[in-house]
Parts: sequence; C-alpha cells; structure tokens
Amino acid sequence: MKQNRFPAGWDESRVRSVLEHYEQQTEDEAAAEDEAAFRKRGQTVVLIPKRLVPEVTRLIEVRQSRRQTRQGSPSADPKPATGSNHRSGRTRGRYTH
Repeated sequence: MKQNRFPAGWDESRVRSVLEHYEQQTEDEAAAEDEAAFRKRGQTVVLIPKRLVPEVTRLIEVRQSRRQTRQGSPSADPKPATGSNHRSGRTRGRYTH
C-alpha cells in the first residue's frame, strides 16, 4: 500500500479541513474568494504551461528561503514585480480564467 506524503506543515487532518471548507462553499462564496485573490496587492496571476509549475514553485521556494535566511524572518518583497504597474499592482497583460 502506498504511503501518503504531505508537504511540510501538512497532515491528514489539515487536508481534510481544507477539503471540507471547499466542499461546503457555495458558488458565490467561491467566486468572491477567487476575485479577492486576483485583487491582492503584491501578487499577480500568470498563466504558465502545467509542465513548468514544479520548476516555478521551486524557484519561488528558493527565493523565499534565501530572503528568510537573509532577513531572519519572512516578509513581503518590497519591490513591484517586473512589468507591473506599481500603483495598481496589476500587470500590463490581461487576466483570464
């Protein structure tokens, strides 16, 4: 039998809790949560090929780890992302989903 493996900080209880949250969410609640995520400052949504997701995830983890090591604790990146409008936090491209 295959053993379940969870990311650091996750266990079966946490996974079940997250699943329960999303299974009980209405369509309107889900849409509102998605819209709020698109408006979050300091972040952007980028479409990338699925095959690149693991590599991009590793790059983000490495950068966060280096920043935490340098500063001693996690914090937001003070610089706007390249190609973004720093006043609105939106990229010049179009959002789709």
